[in-house]
Amino acid sequence: MIPEPHFGWTGTVGEVILGATHSEGGTRSRSYRIGGGTTLPFMEKEQKSSSPLVAFEICDDPRYWSPIVNDFCSDLIHDPGAWAKTAEIAYGADLVRLCLTSTKQRDFSDIVSLEKTTETVLSSTTLPLIIEGSNEPKIDSEVFQKCGEIGQGERLLLGTAEAGRYRSIAAAALAYNHAIIAQSPIDINLAKQLNILLKEIGVPRDHIVIDPYTGALGYGFEYSFSAMERIRFSALKGDVDLAMPMICAPSDSLTIKEVREADASTRNAIAVEWEFTTSLAAAVAGAEIVCVRHPDTVKRLKTAFAGLNTRGV
Repeated sequence: MIPEPHFGWTGTVGEVILGATHSEGGTRSRSYRIGGGTTLPFMEKEQKSSSPLVAFEICDDPRYWSPIVNDFCSDLIHDPGAWAKTAEIAYGADLVRLCLTSTKQRDFSDIVSLEKTTETVLSSTTLPLIIEGSNEPKIDSEVFQKCGEIGQGERLLLGTAEAGRYRSIAAAALAYNHAIIAQSPIDINLAKQLNILLKEIGVPRDHIVIDPYTGALGYGFEYSFSAMERIRFSALKGDVDLAMPMICAPSDSLTIKEVREADASTRNAIAVEWEFTTSLAAAVAGAEIVCVRHPDTVKRLKTAFAGLNTRGV
């Protein structure tokens, strides 16, 4: 038997609760407590932290989505509610991540449509929900306020806070008791700085999930992997400003040249392979949540995680 490794770490990755069941004041069928790890992923003989969760990403405007996914999911891409329900029932996702891509339109102002979409998705799936809101500073405040209000009591995960724009999303999270994705550009020091800024304006540490940003495998992912490992090492060494769970979204994998220019007969398989491999590596580096867009990637990841968790040390 291989002896259990000892690294001398005394720190623990902090925990964040996502989703609220009926008994917890929400309407979700389950809630998740992510984080809690005391060593590197998949190395605990007795699993103290949860297995990585797989979030399936959907959007409200498929014009800004991967054509590979659009073709594969067919008519679902025009009905976010049905798409979310399918992600839960047929794809086997643990969470749904709703990306409000309609806000990418120039001079977007239809906040009412965002409200309806968010309400529809919440009522169509019982899974905990991640909402990726506006990337437009001019409408950030209103978008996050509305999404936060609609999801009150559901313990959503709202994204994305960045160093240059975090106050609007923080205000919504604080007002309605949601968690926040804090994204920094593949730099451990910038990740720590953003966490400190969020805590200084009142966001509790157990409401912050770190996104170190993720490039596709072969297109910068090695930098993401290194940053994620360093964040995890720092947390285990006792740095409380980096002791938060991590989320990874390797969606760039579906836009790279090798996938875009693949033969039609193999394009889906290649897309899944790239997204799967990037996601699996991110989980090994410490991501508690990986977000994917191709339905077949969900199944492969869940099988891989189950195998890693049962193989023993």
